[in-house]
Amino acid sequence: MDKPEEIAIALFGELFMADQLARNRISKALPKGMEISHFGVLNHLARINEERTPAQLARSFHVTRGAMTNTLTKLEWAGHIHIRPDWDDARQKFVAISPAGRAARDAAVQSVAPLISEVVQSLGVDRVRALFPVLREMRVRLEADV
Repeated sequence: MDKPEEIAIALFGELFMADQLARNRISKALPKGMEISHFGVLNHLARINEERTPAQLARSFHVTRGAMTNTLTKLEWAGHIHIRPDWDDARQKFVAISPAGRAARDAAVQSVAPLISEVVQSLGVDRVRALFPVLREMRVRLEADV
């Protein structure tokens, strides 16, 4: 496996399989009714602690506006986010996490963190930390190609 193409195929195969396995485990651990997409948006809004437009969120998650609208509709219905009009441009809206959304996100983090921590500990914190620069650079390069 010396050819760059073979290494690339093996790398992406491992990434895809790890992604699928992680999503399955996390989905099962999330609070009832919460999907990974919901958790992702709530976690993002909680971390940045600022409003975002639906278009900005769609770009951040690399999904269509329609997919993001679907997620936001479900989160708003659950009371986890507030959507308000832009007072300067009525065509645009802003999304913010609600107190209930922050509580739901915190509950999700508590249910998922032990699973993730277990994997990190079994691999070794230093080995996992060493992966970040390569994974981050790979993500940045892939984002640039979009």
